[in-house]
Amino acid sequence: MSQEYWNDNLLNQKYWNETAETMPREKLNEIHLNKIKSLLAYAYKNSLYYQKTWKEIGFHPEDVKTLEDFKTKVPITDKSDFLHFQQEFPPYGLTSAVTDSFVAHEAKTSGSTGHPLRIPYTHYDTERYGESWIYGWWALGIRPTDSFYFAFHFGSYAGFWSAYWGVRRLGAKIIPGGGSDTEAHVKNIMEAKPTVLISTPSYAIRIAEKAKEMGIDLSKSSIKFTYHAGEPGPCSIEAIKKELDKAYGAISGELLGVAELDAIAPGCLHRKGVHMNELNTFSWTMDPQTGKEVKDGEIGENVITTFVNNAQPLINYTTHDLVRSYNQNIPCGCGRTWRYLDGVVLGRSDNMITVKATNVYPSAIENLIRQVDGVSEYFQLILTRENGMDQMSIRLEPEKIVGKDSWEHLKLRTQSIIKQNIGLRMDVELVEPETLPRSELKFKRIVDNRPKDVRRELDVTTK
Repeated sequence: MSQEYWNDNLLNQKYWNETAETMPREKLNEIHLNKIKSLLAYAYKNSLYYQKTWKEIGFHPEDVKTLEDFKTKVPITDKSDFLHFQQEFPPYGLTSAVTDSFVAHEAKTSGSTGHPLRIPYTHYDTERYGESWIYGWWALGIRPTDSFYFAFHFGSYAGFWSAYWGVRRLGAKIIPGGGSDTEAHVKNIMEAKPTVLISTPSYAIRIAEKAKEMGIDLSKSSIKFTYHAGEPGPCSIEAIKKELDKAYGAISGELLGVAELDAIAPGCLHRKGVHMNELNTFSWTMDPQTGKEVKDGEIGENVITTFVNNAQPLINYTTHDLVRSYNQNIPCGCGRTWRYLDGVVLGRSDNMITVKATNVYPSAIENLIRQVDGVSEYFQLILTRENGMDQMSIRLEPEKIVGKDSWEHLKLRTQSIIKQNIGLRMDVELVEPETLPRSELKFKRIVDNRPKDVRRELDVTTK
């Protein structure tokens, strides 16, 4: 598409897809119901997992006549369900709904629960998944005339692969940073002169700090926008927004994604929250204790059905993300009618912690530590913030029978198991047996020493 076309016709439009983004709720729900009926029939026909589980409870896709039927009659699914079948029947288990010949790309989650979930995508999946990013980019002012610098290497994890697909869909220029170290990223930015930086928010802050050490002020560089995912960012935490905007002299944005589902929620223009992409998903908010839907403005668990993963359908899939959502009377005022998540993710129903864009579950750490002979079950996870990035370390006790000459072996063994299963290298500190406070460990294993204004974990409860 020619440069002249963009300049004359589309660059000044407020929305990437105005019809979809401003559609009335009644029309959105009508479309959702039609898509859900088709998806249920598709999954029942093509996925052995859904055939098996639905038949066991006596459910059939034709039982769904309304959205309320869907929320109450279709079983909730969970990542653990899919992990189980993938391990039993690799590579994709019984959940896959296509043959391998239709899989155009495979990625995987970070393995935060102790084992990664493999994610197959068809070519169609990648196109639709990538486009989810564009809604947020366009709202901030990013256009096909911009150039994107990717400050990370493309590995096997889902990561920013979908952002790459999005740039391809937008028609903009891609500048990959590859496996460069932080100093090299700074040099690349100064030489290639991109207008958009793509990275986790913490790493963008680290790049700016390294530039300052090198005598370079990135607020005077070519960067006009920074856009982030993988960790709470500028739509989640005001302090991060201010820090990023100041460091780059640019506008920062955020996208909420769940690797196996979609880049589910592009950032809002006003950067106080995100909007669920309702072309690609249907979602609702569930009380994690009762399983019932909560009202608008109340906190609950985000339950999502994706319409863009034909290879591995995910239906009524609980994310464990605690959100405060609005379907009606959306408070942001940007004009989108898509479901709004105020403050993005407020916490986790399963106590997940995000460190360096990797989701870490305390229960997974505990299970891994228990695999190390000689280490007691008493430990603490210590959260700190260094050079603008979240860090996690482990403080644990050896069993009494273990001599001090074996402590170093226990430390290295613990680090190795965690690195192998979760993908993070964590510092491990061993303390004398029976010195950690038992009463606190029962209720609180996480010691959060980060500044208050960058903490993600909130004391939230469902109303």
